[in-house]
Amino acid sequence: MIYSMKDIKELLNFGLINFDKPAGPTSYSVSEFVKRQLGLKKTSHMGTLDPKVTGVLPITLGRACKLAGYFIRHDKTYVGVLETHKECRLEDLQKLIDDNFTGKIKQTPPHRSAVKVAERERTVYFWKLLEASEDGRYFLFETKCEGGTYIRKLCSDLGEMIGGAHMGELRRTEAGIFGEKDVVKLDDFEVAVMEWKNGDDAKLREMVVPAEVAIREVLPCVDVDKSAVKSLYIGRPLFANNVKKVRGLELGVGGGELKEGDFFAAFVKDVFIGIYRRTSEEIIFARSEFVFN
Repeated sequence: MIYSMKDIKELLNFGLINFDKPAGPTSYSVSEFVKRQLGLKKTSHMGTLDPKVTGVLPITLGRACKLAGYFIRHDKTYVGVLETHKECRLEDLQKLIDDNFTGKIKQTPPHRSAVKVAERERTVYFWKLLEASEDGRYFLFETKCEGGTYIRKLCSDLGEMIGGAHMGELRRTEAGIFGEKDVVKLDDFEVAVMEWKNGDDAKLREMVVPAEVAIREVLPCVDVDKSAVKSLYIGRPLFANNVKKVRGLELGVGGGELKEGDFFAAFVKDVFIGIYRRTSEEIIFARSEFVFN
């Protein structure tokens, strides 16, 4: 789908591409490869996948890297294989999972992780065993969890309760608003870049999602009066009398209104202005977190 008729360079400087990461390279190396291919100053991936793990890996381009945090915090879905060190019954394992590894759980990241190794709370919405091998050692599963949950650690923690288990294959099928239906394979991306450099940007344009399109899917949006644009572009706050309409409150905002501390995207018609945080000040509606000018 072609989302935008912007100049291709403008699109590449404020867009995203949803890649299908193969087994082998790190998430970082994929991001660096994309940066070199497109000649950009910066790219960033949204949610690290281990080298052996495949699947959905959205990468932000150029100034869209500033928005990566608003996408990363969203939920992830995976399919994978749990390998147990001895024969187990699917029903018995599922009961252990339901009793100990769903809902709010405590998890300590593995020692080789890129974050501080300290216990933290994460939500596992479901972890379902779909089928078992004939020898009762391999179990196909699907799980949906809060961003920042380590699936490999879930498997090893379960293993401690049953005499040993570890994660075999793993594929991420969803990362927030991004899913498998619109992933871009690296080989196809290379072909699109080559054609772009030879004067035909059609394939590459189809691969890039404008950041302002994606941000509408994860944050509420506020329509702003065009008379406020000049002051907003120089970083001044958004005043209440310049707010025309609030949309998309179902996107992570409860109670039917924006509350103090809530983030939202500001637009003048279809023109993206920036990301703002709601305040409780009398005449100031919000203050800027990121202004796109």
